[in-house]
Amino acid sequence: MIFITCLYFMADCINKFLIKNGKVEKCVDFNNDFIYSDINVYEVIRIINGVPLFFEKHLERMEKSMKLIDMEMPYSYETCKGYIKELIELNDKACGNIKMVINADKPKKDFTMFYIKHEYPTEVDYKEGVSTILYHGERNNPNAKIVNDDFREKVNEKIKGGEVYEAILVDRNGRVTEGSKSNIFFIKEDFVITSPISDVLPGITRNEILEICLENKIKVIEEGYRYEDISNLDGAFISGTSPSVLPIRYIEGNALSSTKNDIIKIIIYKYGQKVKEYINYWR
Repeated sequence: MIFITCLYFMADCINKFLIKNGKVEKCVDFNNDFIYSDINVYEVIRIINGVPLFFEKHLERMEKSMKLIDMEMPYSYETCKGYIKELIELNDKACGNIKMVINADKPKKDFTMFYIKHEYPTEVDYKEGVSTILYHGERNNPNAKIVNDDFREKVNEKIKGGEVYEAILVDRNGRVTEGSKSNIFFIKEDFVITSPISDVLPGITRNEILEICLENKIKVIEEGYRYEDISNLDGAFISGTSPSVLPIRYIEGNALSSTKNDIIKIIIYKYGQKVKEYINYWR
């Protein structure tokens, strides 16, 4: 994913240690010069029970992002795996989020990984579902994680003002694409509906959900859903690194029975199984 740097990187670095180019540094001594770089490529990985969830797939996506700008990964898979395991052990943090960042526009491709602040949904959020709003706006490049400060600020203001969990983006054609920081899935009768990959960020959790649907013969339609028809839905949920699979209770005031929907229940259960299997595999 391609990321144009924002000035909140320094605040992102938490806990005691980070790793830069294979060397351990203290967070308090963190040199934030790299945040003024024009282009950074990054991934955020969730750590559960000391395991970086779906690490291989995050690294694969990072490699693809580098190729989009005609660059190569500076380190091998095994090297990156060693770094992240060391970072987890050094900080003694079995749960959290780790950000991996590569300076893509410098002769020396600095590779930094560090823990960042995170917010996970509560048990009540999963049990009852969360509220969302619609936001009419779209990314300049939906397949690249290019952060526009102005766009992000406006969306965050709407989320905060509406006291909701997420803003669901609607494009110029009136079709829902994705969440501001997540992927979105709708349920209509026996179908799961989600935007085509060409219109969204290719989320790691999203891909796992599509695999679950295929394995369990759940029919998927990949198309943009018109926002005017949201009241006709039988359910909806958010997917992402931090929320995992999170039912939606309201979209712009429209009530949904997502937590009671059988298809969503199956997906949540099967995703939980995938997470457990991966943790056991890593160990």
